[in-house]
Amino acid sequence: MGSLVQSVDWLAIAPPTITAVVALGILVADLFLPEGRKPLLGWIAVTGLVLAGLSLLPLLDGDRSTFCLTGTKAGAGACSYTADHFTLVIQLLVLGGALLTALLSFSDIADSKLPAGEFWFLLLSSAAGAALLPASRDLATLVVALEVASLPAFALVGLRRGDSRSSEAALKFFLSSVTATAVTLLGASFVYAATGTLHLTRIADGLTHVDPRLAVLAEAGVALTLVGFAFKTAAVPFHFWVPDTYAGAPLPVAAYLSVIGKAVGFTGLILVTVVAFPSYADVWAPALAVLAALTMTAGNVAALRQRPDRERSAVRLLAWSSVGQAGYLLVPIAAAGYADDASRAIGSTVAYALMYAAVNLGAFAVAALVARTSPANRITDYRGLYARRPLAALALGFFLLCLAGLPPGVIGLFAKVTVFSAAIDAGLGWLAVVMAVNVVIALYYYLQWTAVLFRGAEAGAEAGTGTGAGTEGQERAPLRTSRSLTAAIALAAVVGVALSGAPQLVLRFASQALL
Repeated sequence: MGSLVQSVDWLAIAPPTITAVVALGILVADLFLPEGRKPLLGWIAVTGLVLAGLSLLPLLDGDRSTFCLTGTKAGAGACSYTADHFTLVIQLLVLGGALLTALLSFSDIADSKLPAGEFWFLLLSSAAGAALLPASRDLATLVVALEVASLPAFALVGLRRGDSRSSEAALKFFLSSVTATAVTLLGASFVYAATGTLHLTRIADGLTHVDPRLAVLAEAGVALTLVGFAFKTAAVPFHFWVPDTYAGAPLPVAAYLSVIGKAVGFTGLILVTVVAFPSYADVWAPALAVLAALTMTAGNVAALRQRPDRERSAVRLLAWSSVGQAGYLLVPIAAAGYADDASRAIGSTVAYALMYAAVNLGAFAVAALVARTSPANRITDYRGLYARRPLAALALGFFLLCLAGLPPGVIGLFAKVTVFSAAIDAGLGWLAVVMAVNVVIALYYYLQWTAVLFRGAEAGAEAGTGTGAGTEGQERAPLRTSRSLTAAIALAAVVGVALSGAPQLVLRFASQALL
């Protein structure tokens, strides 16, 4: 047996460590700051996330590993934490997404009177777990990181005290996530029993020559572990918690879950499939391909029901849209099981995730702006947005076109093309056809929402009748903005426009995410 030498490479673990330390600092500072100074905690959180992001720069010069087994030949190279290109790209996504979430949270904390200290502590704690997960290279660290990212998120969803919808959303999220964790732990224990190790690279070797008496145990472990991560990614049929959780949570928390929550699930899924279970690709690849087809179809068909003429919620539309997008993200992971070069397929998933993170957070930021004067946040509340806030309307239109994959949202089109090519290269022509049909379905509801932004106010609104009881009365209410909310929308728009102008940048950057 090797010994775990606690020689810590502090530079390698800096991003999650800085995030966690700042979270603890906020918790302590909250005890001493008077109520009027609480907004300062938000800027401490933003500064902490920026510093954590800057700590990625020294890691670009090469892979670094720590918490490694030494002392035996078999233990060589088995590390629990590895900061490689894949890790850095996902950590950039997580920290950048958390930063945008923080910027659009300031106004919501003030409007909803959320406890500032608790909110910022929980947000940064969850981000620390999410930043740790892509570097995890053993099942124990992977599950711990998964839970550190998930547990604070339960509390964030239910942070609106006295709000029954928020409490219900938190309960549904909690029950589904706890079930996923239990299934994942059971699967990990079966894999450990069959291979005698928790390190992903050594599991991959151990599964190639499992004792025949333990073969069924190993297969059950692989299957259960994948089912557990399917819960985390909101893949069908484990998606039932998404719409109610997003609709009941504070809007910045819904935005956070839609991006960072998905990044956590997909990163874990990539690590266990491509690194730990490559010898079982003939089992998990077809299963993930079917899950991808079901997930994108269920998400897009449900999103079609969120029509403006039915007074549907914009947040619910974004929730179902995120389920559909999860299906697209699953396609390259499934393709990795068929392809000779799995790293190219994984690069497609990472490229799509980077695009999705920027534009989806931007869409939620505009939704947060509208929600300040229209708390119901129905799609009809966006009617005539261009007349009231032209820049916000143009930004939301651009974000929706990116999600749809239409110009001028070129980065969305390029991301979808890379996913298509991954499916075609892997011989999954049927899955590419299903994806093409779903992209057409998604065009309808994205373009329908975009059209609402540029329609004129209805007659009742123009006459000034109603003062908030109905949609027409709300149309003429001026949108209340804030500097942080404006900064979040502007930052997401700048990233989206820059990537659409040079989409090869994100594709080249994502191609470095090699495992």
